[in-house]
Amino acid sequence: MKTTLLVLKHEIRTLVSRFSFWFGVLGIPLLGFIILTTVDYVNQQNASGAESPLPLAQVGKIFQEDEDTRPSGYVDLSSLIRQFPPDFNAQDWIAYPTEADARADLDWGIIGAYLVVAPDYVESGQITVYTEEFDPLNSQNRSAGLARLLSYNLLGADDDLAAKIRNPILETTTTVLEPDHVVARDSQDDITYFFLPYGIMMLFYITILGSAGMLLNSIGKEKENRVIEVLLLSTRPLQLFLGKIIGLGLVGLLQLVIWLLSSLSLAALSGKTIPALSGLQIPPHLVLWGVVFYIFGYLIYASFMAGIGALVPNLREASQATTVVILPLMIPMFLISPLIEKPNSVLAVVLSLFPLTSPTTMMLRLAATQVPLWQILSAILLLIIAGYLTIRAVTGLFRAQTLLSGQPFKIKNLFKALAAKG
Repeated sequence: MKTTLLVLKHEIRTLVSRFSFWFGVLGIPLLGFIILTTVDYVNQQNASGAESPLPLAQVGKIFQEDEDTRPSGYVDLSSLIRQFPPDFNAQDWIAYPTEADARADLDWGIIGAYLVVAPDYVESGQITVYTEEFDPLNSQNRSAGLARLLSYNLLGADDDLAAKIRNPILETTTTVLEPDHVVARDSQDDITYFFLPYGIMMLFYITILGSAGMLLNSIGKEKENRVIEVLLLSTRPLQLFLGKIIGLGLVGLLQLVIWLLSSLSLAALSGKTIPALSGLQIPPHLVLWGVVFYIFGYLIYASFMAGIGALVPNLREASQATTVVILPLMIPMFLISPLIEKPNSVLAVVLSLFPLTSPTTMMLRLAATQVPLWQILSAILLLIIAGYLTIRAVTGLFRAQTLLSGQPFKIKNLFKALAAKG
């Protein structure tokens, strides 16, 4: 036990003393805070730009000078326009009886452009824009304004009906959480509805594989540098395995907790800074469940990585095995759209109960919907069983004969060894 603690302390001390580790742990949340703070500052400056004498406001006025603020004229040869909508800026539009009158004011610079409604507009829908120079942006705005004015009059001055015709579809997506439990959300909430589960899933994918990869890297380097030979003189292979897996797991857990707590603060700040993310909220219970699923998910994948590290003669030959091992954890990433849209489907439940896909899939579901407690507890129980069997199988590979072997690695040997020791 004392030797295991020494290995554990050594792994923790070695990792946390690296600048790159703290740069990744603290740098990513800090970058998020900097981006949101910058966006908030810019938004505040834009909001007060009209009254503020700050140079930023003056710079904004320079770019606005190109915008033509003169009124527009129109010649209604179809005699359709009789009324203006309640919120329509009538002062920005001047009616002319003939094209000659409108052309004269255009030449004098009184108006920026004028539009002519064809006599057969109802049949042809033709509107002609006359302007001094080609300006597609302002021309499009003028055409859109006149189109609204025409549709308002064509529909008998019914502004509500005109609005429905301009935007006939108000999309609403309904997500079934439980029988007789339905939650509806507007289409503008889709970005937050998708972002949170996706972000949580990616967070656990990165932390679990990152921590497990550190274990493989540690063992592989010690074998390449022949340090493993020195360690085995005073340490039993099992003690070495337990010390490394627990030590690196604790460091990974620290990283996950920091990122989760930072995400809570970033989510609150983003809602105030970016209106589109105002509905983004991270439930506090995700932190608790996140710790649980990280621990057992890490134990399984770290054990696999440790087994690979014990068998491979060097890190270069580990790529084939690691690809096969991490493939199950990547399956939820390939199926993220159906999992988010239907988080309580049969596919989602199966993937959240299967131990190799459970850590990321269950966290995705917890972020997207309400998961029944029995499914959460069942997933944890299956993870415990799978973790015990995996650790038991891998500990059999941690013996001097295997660790000191320099034979080329073959993926079939890994599965044969795990099956024999399981």
